[in-house]
Parts: sequence; structure tokens; C-alpha cells
Amino acid sequence: MTPQDFLFRGALDELDPDVAELIRHETARQARYLIMIPSESSVPEAVRSALSSAFHNIYAEGYPLDETRSMTQAEILDYEARLPEYRRIGDNRYYKGTEYADVVEALARRRVAECFATSKYTAEKLFVNVQPLSGAPANSAVYTGLLTVGDTIMGMDLLHGGHLTHGSPVARSGKQYKIVSYGIHPETERIDYEQMARLAQEHRPKIIIGGYSSYPWAPDWKRFREIADAVGALLMADVAHVAGLIVGGVYPSPVGIADVITFTTHKTLHGPRGAVIITHRGDLASKLDRGVFPGEQGGPHVHQIAALAVAMRLAATEQFRSLQARIVANAQRLAHKLTARGLKLAYGGTDTHMFALDCKSIVGPDGTPLSGDMAARILDLVGIVCNRQTIPGDTSALRPSGIRLGTPWISQRGFGDAEIDRLGDLIADVLTACVPFSYTGKKRAEARAKIDFETMQRVKSGVRDLAASVGIDTDAAADDYPHFYYMDGEVEGWHTLAVRGANAELFLQMALTCNVRCVPAHGQEPTYILNADGSVITHGLVERQDGGYLLHVAKNARRVAAWLRALSDGFALFDHDDIYAKLPGPVTVCMVGQTDVNHLAQNGQAEWREEGMGYGAKTYFIGMNGAHYTGPRHDALPVFAWQESESAALLTTPLHSLHKEMGAKMVGFAGYDMPVWYTSVTEEHLATRKNAGLFDVTHMGVFDAQGTGAADFLHVVTTNDVQNLAVGDSHYTYFLDVNGIPIDDLMIYRLAHEHFLIVVNASNNDKNWAWLNEVKNHRVTIDPAVPGRRIECADRFVLRDLRDPASGADRRVDVALQGPKSREMLLSLEGSDADKAKIKALGWANVTHVHLGGFDLIVSRTGYTGERVAFELFVHPDRAADLFRALVRAGATPCGLAARDSLRTEAGLPLYGHELAGALSLNPADAGFSAYVKLSKPFFVGKAAFLRHEHKREAEIVRFRLDNKGVRPPHQGDVLVDKRGRVVGIVTSCSIDSEGYQLGQAYVKDEFTAEGTPLAVFAGASHSKAGKADAKLGDKLTLPDPVTVLSRFPKAKKG
Repeated sequence: MTPQDFLFRGALDELDPDVAELIRHETARQARYLIMIPSESSVPEAVRSALSSAFHNIYAEGYPLDETRSMTQAEILDYEARLPEYRRIGDNRYYKGTEYADVVEALARRRVAECFATSKYTAEKLFVNVQPLSGAPANSAVYTGLLTVGDTIMGMDLLHGGHLTHGSPVARSGKQYKIVSYGIHPETERIDYEQMARLAQEHRPKIIIGGYSSYPWAPDWKRFREIADAVGALLMADVAHVAGLIVGGVYPSPVGIADVITFTTHKTLHGPRGAVIITHRGDLASKLDRGVFPGEQGGPHVHQIAALAVAMRLAATEQFRSLQARIVANAQRLAHKLTARGLKLAYGGTDTHMFALDCKSIVGPDGTPLSGDMAARILDLVGIVCNRQTIPGDTSALRPSGIRLGTPWISQRGFGDAEIDRLGDLIADVLTACVPFSYTGKKRAEARAKIDFETMQRVKSGVRDLAASVGIDTDAAADDYPHFYYMDGEVEGWHTLAVRGANAELFLQMALTCNVRCVPAHGQEPTYILNADGSVITHGLVERQDGGYLLHVAKNARRVAAWLRALSDGFALFDHDDIYAKLPGPVTVCMVGQTDVNHLAQNGQAEWREEGMGYGAKTYFIGMNGAHYTGPRHDALPVFAWQESESAALLTTPLHSLHKEMGAKMVGFAGYDMPVWYTSVTEEHLATRKNAGLFDVTHMGVFDAQGTGAADFLHVVTTNDVQNLAVGDSHYTYFLDVNGIPIDDLMIYRLAHEHFLIVVNASNNDKNWAWLNEVKNHRVTIDPAVPGRRIECADRFVLRDLRDPASGADRRVDVALQGPKSREMLLSLEGSDADKAKIKALGWANVTHVHLGGFDLIVSRTGYTGERVAFELFVHPDRAADLFRALVRAGATPCGLAARDSLRTEAGLPLYGHELAGALSLNPADAGFSAYVKLSKPFFVGKAAFLRHEHKREAEIVRFRLDNKGVRPPHQGDVLVDKRGRVVGIVTSCSIDSEGYQLGQAYVKDEFTAEGTPLAVFAGASHSKAGKADAKLGDKLTLPDPVTVLSRFPKAKKG
């Protein structure tokens, strides 16, 4: 700045080094990766220079004079004529200072017209608008200029290769206009013109759009014209992808055939991001201009128009025409190469600049096909950039099964036959090495994939070398990790790596053989780093530092760094017996430099001599399951065995006398004398659904795990992800035995970082307590395949039974308050504003500690009734009866076990012994709750057996309802049959629902689980004394009652 002005002078790297560095990194990425997104290309330096010109600084709303449309380029650039004309006549703009903007826009229009002119429609006969900011605004401007909201548009189906602006329901075109979509013939995989003609006759669209974003074949423009003429429709050609091919003469031109042509300028035209509209019809030209401005946008980006003018001059050259021919030839050769390697093309091939691969031909061991998203992400990791793509047969744009590959950018860089063949092998090597699999999501399966580490690193280096062998005009210095890094170029001797990040400890605990958890601050621990097969990469020492870890390795430091980085990325296969396993992450892995061996706590010049040194007594580390693992194994432990006690005496809860006082009907349940109802099942069921029900669940087990190692222990003995459970949250989970059968289902509440409340079923309380203590004390095996496997740090935390009098003031039992009015009733108890605010703030599954009504409570927003406004109140057993009375006075309805069972059955929730374990040995996936089994955990008790069961499971729990009221209720063990009388399911539970029907759950074969499936149930058949073969005259046989399969769970209520 001088005393006279306020101009910021200086280069970008001086004024904003951060953005300058970002630009350098992006420039380096474009040079070192092979970019195969069909809609991207390298923009020449001359075009970029114009884009950053002073034209950027001005407004120019409006247009140049119409007379300039018929001028030659020389006439437009005749300043001696144009500038006096501007001063005397002006232009059609709202701003002054646009004399040079007029010239550059007229020049761009003329150059576009000349490039797209035909012998019949010369440049003078074409009306060109170069102001659209991009393709979507250009198409919207056409609709704005030529249509009325509500008119009908016909375009290609998005899932078959169409574009969002051609009528997708999520885009403005689909919201403002009626959309009719044509598609691909399922046999020919080409546009079905006959279908298009029929749809046009039926729906009479105002505009038919020819053009697409992923369909790889050239259209029949004359056929499009015939179909449009037959119904009086305008024909719009959206040639965004292929505009450069048209100019290059390798794609049929719609000029003079289509009424309107739109295209973007940054794809095969290799220009700036922008768009163009062309028409040969003078009666449409002014409508289209008004559709752009003021219809869709304000002032044009004049710098973009200047850059377009440059691009169109380049497009008129022979070099450009040769490039376009090369682009098409390369796409066809690459497509042929990939099919020769066994990969499948969608649409059967290509005659343009791109093609789509059908990834579904690659199938994982669990039957999961490779998804487009996974394929694109893994290719990106090795430096091949493409995009996921819907292809014919896909049902959602969110879950595409293809990838789209284009050759514009690599052709610009000089790819010929040899390079294309090498690239084809690299792509095929990656895709065929992918191992697809699925995790269970809450709504649908979530497709994932992994790849062999060696293949990934080899291809990554191959891509780098291939990219370096061809031309580039945008090169920039490339930084190493975390930007661009490779495994080759190994270093000799001891080197140190730094591993940092919020997940660094958990990550290293599984990546290294030692017990990282036990390394003291600034201490060191010997370790090995193993390959997936158990072979040794190197030995070293891990050192805990403030904010992370140092890993000192004796050799192969670059390989170790690449291995750990790949594990952090989450796509490297590191356990050949378990493709689902994933390490916590991400983490940062940096090469620090050579190690100061004098700093090492162990002799770094030789392998560890001491037996077992470097190996921790851990549940899991990478390589321990590998075929080449030679490290130590612990002695085998025995299998847990449990014998139920046979005591006939019923136990009582702290509320037992209160139940009798309130007139409850008492029955034996889970070893306790419990209330089955107070009034009736129906009344208590409806009271919970409409008001609030109060349940005595003080018979349920309540355990407490507190101290270092508690989270690790629970993470291993349960199926859900305890490590990622936030403080103040809870989750549903399972104890599985080593055979994958549930020991129990339970809730875990995280009260503090290493403090957990564990609530288990009353019937399994003693078994659970024995199991946990046996595992904690390393007295039973947790894995038959590795019978000496044990949980590290299990001796460092305390496990307590909070119903045991020995827990003193910390004792807790559970009282459940469930239903839409339950929050209101809970808040009616006296308490501080702060505590009441905590209750109001509780989201689903949250837990907090409050004092209300004089009671010290742990309160969770959870329950077993299906109500979203629901609470479980953990109170000292000496105060449980007082709390129960207080809530009854507040308006809650006391409810018994029968209503609790009918409510949970209606909600589709499982009961141990019925939908879990029991006579059918059902596991969480059988019950429809596999989302609570986190297969991404490298190990939990019962995982291997669970997976074996999953691979052959053919049935799942459903909800069903009898079609008629007043019929005999089915019972556990009764059979469900299809219309042919075949047994297809077994009843697990049944009770009354909110509408008075019998509603139950049953284990049903997969092909009969769809909502609305009609079946029939033989109610009472499980208790029948005689079968049909034993029937005599006069005997009464059970007839099946019709039932209908319901959705797996009721529609969730808001709250």
C-alpha cells in the first residue's frame, strides 16, 4: 500500500500462502493421478490465463448488440469501428464500462457458431448464448424461456444414464415440471426408441431431451426428431459431455435437427466451467436469451466468457480434432482391454469418450457384489480417479453398482495404445483384487470392500510411474505424506515413525503385538509388526509420548509406514479369516527419521532374545490368525459351563408388598414372584401407549464396571461397539457364547469414560455374573480356535453387582416409566431447574444423573415397550417403593408383566428364550437385530460362530397379525404355513395389540418375510395331543387361522 491507494500488491504466495499451498497440492494431484472422470479435462494454460484476467472485475448484465451475431471475427475485433459504435449507440446492458465485454462476448459467440456450423446452418444462422454459468443453469434457462411450470418434459431415466436436470425428483426440473422418462432396452442395452415413441404419444411432452451423462453410445438424432414432430414437441439436445467430440467430427451433430442445443464448456471442449445455448430458430432466440437473463441469473461472468473465446479458438485447430479422435479410440481400446480381463461393461460397449463398468460381476464370499462407490474409492487410493455411476438395473442413485471411466484428460496427456493397455491392467488388477462384503445397517445392508495390501501398493506405484511417463502442463512440486506417498524406496536400518490422532492408542493396540495400553508415559515397550499372514515385517519399540506414540523399527520402515497408513485408511485386508475386521482410525503416520539407537530401552542391534518378548497377552493383534504366525500362544482354557439352580422358592423384589397392596395378580417369572397385571392386559397396554405405564423391573440384574480396562473388557464380551459409545449414551447389545448363541441381551450405559452400568435379564442374572467373572479372571476360553485367548487389562477394573447389599449406597434397581406422558410425570417430581433441564434434554438412549422428588436417580431414555418417550429410573432399592408410589400419584398406571410382553411384542422387540436363544437357538441376526452386532470389531466372543451361522441362515423373525379378532391365540412353537400348506415359520411369541388383534412374532423363511405376505397359523398345534393320522370319527382338528406379515417394526413415533 502507498499513501495514495489501498491496493493489495504482491503475489498469492506472499499475501495468502495457505491458499497458494492448497493450489500447489491440487496441481500436484492432477499431475500424479490419472483422472478418468469423463466430465473433467485439463484446461490449457492460455484458457486459465484468460480466466484470471481483469474481465473478472466487471458487471455486464444484458447482452451485446444483436448486430454482432452476423459479424466475422475480424469485424468484431475492429476496435476502430466497435468503440465509436459503442459510444454513440451503446449496448443492451444495464452497466457502462462494458465496451470490451461486448467485444469478448461477441467474439466468443462467433467462435462457438463457427465451430458448430454445418454446410446448411452456417455461423450466421446460429443464435448463440454464452452466458450460462454451467450446465444446470443453461438447461433451467431453456425451461424458463420455453415452458410453463407444470408442463411435461421427457428425458432419459437418471438410473439409465440421464442427468439431474432432465427430470430428477430431487432437482428443480423434477419439482416444477411433469417428468416422463425413457430408458434402455433390457436386451440391447441401447435407447429404446419404440418405448420413447409410445411414451411421447401417451404423455405429449412439450420438450423431449436427447442427451445423457453416462450412456456411452451416440444417439440417432433423426429418430429423436421424428418422435418429437409426431407429438408437436420441441427437441432439446443436451450434449454437455460430447460437445468437443462434435466439433472434432467424431460424434453426430444435432445442429439443425434439434430446436435447442445446450452444452457445458469444461468437459470435452477443455474450456472454463460454463455453458452455451445454441438454436437455429430465430423465433426461440430471444426467449432463450431472456431465459438466461434475467430468467435464471444476473450478470454474466465475463472472465469465463473470455476464457471460452480462447478455448473455442483452440477447438478450431487440427490438433483439437486429432485429440478428439484419440479420446474416442482410447475409450474403445480401454473398454476392450477391461472386458478381456473379465470385467463387464454396462451398455455393452462405447463409441464415445467414456464407458461404464458393471462392478456387480465381482462378488465377495458373503454374496455381496462390488459397489460403484467402493470401486471408485479404492481406485482413488491408488491414484486412478473416477466416479461411481448408476447403471441399468440399479434402483437408487444413492447405491450405484457401476463406475464411469472417461479418456479426455489422459488423452490430452498423450496416452496411446501402450499406455492404455498398461492402464487397463492396473485397473483390472485393482478391481479383481477387491473383496466385497456387507455390514448390516439399520435400514439396509451397507456394502464395503477391501483389497490385498501388496496389490494396492504395487498398482499405486505403477500409476505413479505411468502418470510420470506422459505429458503435463500444470506440474508442481509434490510433498510427501500425507499428500503423495509410496512404499518403494526403502530405507536401511533403524527409523522412527510418529503415530498420532484421537484413535492412535486403540489403533496401535491392534496393529502391534505388544500391549500398548500398558506402556507408561514416556516409556517404551518391545513389539513386532506383522503382516496379515503372521510373518514378521520388523521388530521395534513403541514409545508413549504426550499426544501420541513413536514407533522405532529395526528395518522396513517405509513398508511399515505404508502398512499402517493403509490400515488407517480402512481398505487394506489384514485378516484373511475375517474380511469384516477394521481398526479404529484414522490416525496420522509420519516418518520422523533415523532412530537414535542410544535412546532405545532395549538392544536394538539384535532380535529380541527373551522368550515371548514383544508379545502382549492380548485379545487381538494383526497377524495372530495368520498361517505364518510363530509367536507365543497361551495355554488353552476350558469352556464355560453353567448349571441352572433348581431352587423352588420364589424371590421377591423391593416392590413385592406394594404390588399386593395394590391388588396385583402375582405369578412366578424368572425366579421371582411378580405382578402379571393389575386390571387387565388391554387396559395396561393402552395406558402405556396413550398415557404412561409404570413397570417393576427391579428383578433385572444391574452390574457396574468401573476403572481402567472396563471399556476394553466390555468391547470384547459384547457384540456392539463399546469403544465408540459416548459418555452419557447407552446401547443395546448381546453376550454371545463361543458358539455364537446369546447368553443374554442387555443394555450398557456409559456414565463416565471408564464407568459403565450394565442391565441384564433377571432370568440370566446369575449366569451372566458367573460368565463375566470367569472371563475376567481368565478361567474360561473366549475362542475355541485360540483357546488361550484372553482379555488384556481385565484385572485393572472392578466389576460389581449393584443389587448386592455389599454395594451399599451405590446399589441400584430399575423402575421403568414408559409412554407419551412419562416425561411430564417425571418432571412433576420436585427438583432443581438444572436437573429438570437434564431430563428435558435427554435424547433417545441418553443417560444422566439427577435428583428428583428426593430420589437419587440415574435416568436413561430407554425402554422395552417401543415407546419413544420412555425412561428407566435406576434408584437405590430402599427407595424403589417410594419412587413407585410417587409416580403413581403423578398419574402413571401400574402395569404387569403381561402388558410388558404385549407391548414389546407389538414393537417387534425380542425376548430371551423366545426370539433369542431358546429351543431354536436364535442369534441376534435371526431376531432381526444384526445391526447391534458390529462385525467391524476384529474380535468379540462368538464372532466366528456368528459369521458361520450368517452365511447359511435362511430365515428371520417377523411380526405377524391374525386377520380376525376373537380367535385362539398362537403360542410359542406353533407353525405358520403358506398357501400350499408348507411349514414356513414357527411362532416365538404372541399377545394382544393396541387394536385388539392377536399380534405375534415368528421365525419365518426369508422368502415369506415381506410385509403383506399372507400366511396361516395352526394356533395351539404345539400343544395338540393327536395328529391327523391319529384322528377318529368325531375328533376335532385344528384349522389354520389366516395371518398377515407386518413390517419388521412399527413406524417410529416422534418424540
